[in-house]
Amino acid sequence: MAGKRLAHSTPRGAALMAHPVRIGIIGCGSVMQDGYLPIARDLQARGLAVLRVVCDSDPGRAALLQLPGQPAFTTDYRAVLADDAVELVLVLTPPASHASIAADALRHGKHVLLEKPMALSLGEAADLVTLAARSPGFLIVAPHIVLSPTYQQIGRFLRQGMIGTVVAARGLCGHSGPDWSGWYYQAGGGGPLFDLAVYNVTSLTGWLGPVRRVGAVTGITAPERRVGDRRVQVSAEDNAMLLLDFGDATFASVTSSFAIQQYRDATIELYGTHGTIRLQGDDWAPRGIDRWLTATGTWEHLDEPAPEWSYLDGLRHAVSCIRSGSPPMNAPEHAYHVLEVLLKAREAGRTGQMQPIESTVPRLTFE
Repeated sequence: MAGKRLAHSTPRGAALMAHPVRIGIIGCGSVMQDGYLPIARDLQARGLAVLRVVCDSDPGRAALLQLPGQPAFTTDYRAVLADDAVELVLVLTPPASHASIAADALRHGKHVLLEKPMALSLGEAADLVTLAARSPGFLIVAPHIVLSPTYQQIGRFLRQGMIGTVVAARGLCGHSGPDWSGWYYQAGGGGPLFDLAVYNVTSLTGWLGPVRRVGAVTGITAPERRVGDRRVQVSAEDNAMLLLDFGDATFASVTSSFAIQQYRDATIELYGTHGTIRLQGDDWAPRGIDRWLTATGTWEHLDEPAPEWSYLDGLRHAVSCIRSGSPPMNAPEHAYHVLEVLLKAREAGRTGQMQPIESTVPRLTFE
């Protein structure tokens, strides 16, 4: 497909690494405390990595680091980047500072794992892709769902033509809204588009290829939210439905919301000319696959192949890539395409007009 092409982030190989990968973390919010920190502890216990330095603007968060040989703590992220021993930097701050800190880390030659969204504008995102192509370090951007064994299995089924040509799909990702930080409800990087829809859009574009046009209806269901013991005014849309046009009469819908109390249906369905595939659970927490084939005329359930898999597995993957010298599986060009879809979905929701998508998606390998 013709479309805007960015400077490609060519992987750099390296000799096999004997020593543990030295990690620096910038940002100690919930995703660090509840997700990446336990993984870092496990990697350290297994001798694969060592957490060398941690940064947060709140000095009180130094108390979170209950590790043997506790890492250094700083409130200045530049101290992490200035440490020549640090090889991998995790950028886990609120979205407004994602692009600037990640760019600085790449300029320092670090490998970078960046939380979603990669940036708040396409200009910033394009700069990151270009920097990653020139830096000795690589850039991995969350979400990491393309690493999931279940995601890979569905990709193989589609490449094999198991359900024929996919002509339609639907996605759903929602909950009642975060109650631990107010920025989730603020214009810019807040709202379910950038926190939740990013999962389904990443999944669908990885399987089906690039989106050509996007439409959306969006709105604010609750002008005020409670976060902890305070109330915050909501300025980011908290309810959205997206329409994705992949071309050749192939469409998908994605529901993304901070106004859904609960759901129990399959979160992604793919409808082909010879069958249907349903992802049980969420794409970030899969629980197996259901498939219906025209040839058999019956539903079949396939158990989850990797129930221990974590949606933050990008950290393990990054450490493995650094140690082996292998290129990461998830490319920043994919994250750029997803960001363009989300930004233009927000625009479509505000204008009522379908928006064209100019970028494309690197073809994924399903192992």
